[in-house]
Amino acid sequence: MTITSPHLASPSSDWTDARLLFALEEVVETELNRHLKVAKDWMPHEYVPWGDARNFPGFFEDGEAWGKEQSKVTELGRIALVVNLLTEDNLPSYHHEIASLFGRDGAWGTWVHRWTAEEGRHGIVMRDYLLASRAVDPDQLEAFRMMHMSEGFESDNRHSMLHSVAYVAFQELATRVSHRNTGHQSGDPVCDRMLARIATDENLHMVFYRNLLKAAFELAPDLTMQAVRDVVVNFRMPGHGMPGFERAAAQMAIGEVYNMRIHHDDVLQPVLRHLKVLDIDGLNPLGLQAQEELGLYMGGLNSEASKFDVKLAARKARMAARAAG
Repeated sequence: MTITSPHLASPSSDWTDARLLFALEEVVETELNRHLKVAKDWMPHEYVPWGDARNFPGFFEDGEAWGKEQSKVTELGRIALVVNLLTEDNLPSYHHEIASLFGRDGAWGTWVHRWTAEEGRHGIVMRDYLLASRAVDPDQLEAFRMMHMSEGFESDNRHSMLHSVAYVAFQELATRVSHRNTGHQSGDPVCDRMLARIATDENLHMVFYRNLLKAAFELAPDLTMQAVRDVVVNFRMPGHGMPGFERAAAQMAIGEVYNMRIHHDDVLQPVLRHLKVLDIDGLNPLGLQAQEELGLYMGGLNSEASKFDVKLAARKARMAARAAG
């Protein structure tokens, strides 16, 4: 890939967050208009099985305590659904982060508010589904929500607008993949349909940020390459601070909801390949170094993912043997 508009590119030392925000404003407006044309409004309440709902104990005399046997979703589904919902729950903190970086005015501000409104649907429909269908323990869910939101969220990339754009380009796709795979593994067609709807939104959000990242490469290729390198090498999901995240992430990895292989093949590679990041030429020494380090990291991640694949296959074989015996 060559920079399509070399006359637009400026030396790395000339770019500040303020200059980049201004330079990308027209791209944001174009992408916002495109997004509004293709995005479809939908009603969260239409995806919830309200007919399955009944009262919980507390103020209602006919309240029925939650029991695991009431849940239609698998054990893996319950774990992943809680992780996914708690991630969505921190939306106020996410809004604060991106509004502080991107601003609340002009096309940037319009996008920030539109994105927040669309993401709000995801938390609404997921919580309503979980409570109406009695998929998870409601008391534990609320306790986890309070703990997680009380901690708030501080982005690893809040120091840089470019790093933030690079991060969300990958993170939105990661969230889409996690939701979609959770639906597949849930064992409940209603849950699968709901999460497919959410995943469609997340994919559109990814496209917005991916296209913005492409424009950033055209304006400031070396700085953008360094930002992508940093984000990919240090990537963490936004829900990493929630209660019990490490254990839940391990179970989701084994259950093939989200693991190293999925992260490499279905999240990092598609974005890097689409933007031809490893093929960009004409970089300065720092940009070239970042590109080389990114390529080496991806090769190492692929090797680690292959080792994980072998271990996972061996685990499946052991479990199959036990079931047969």
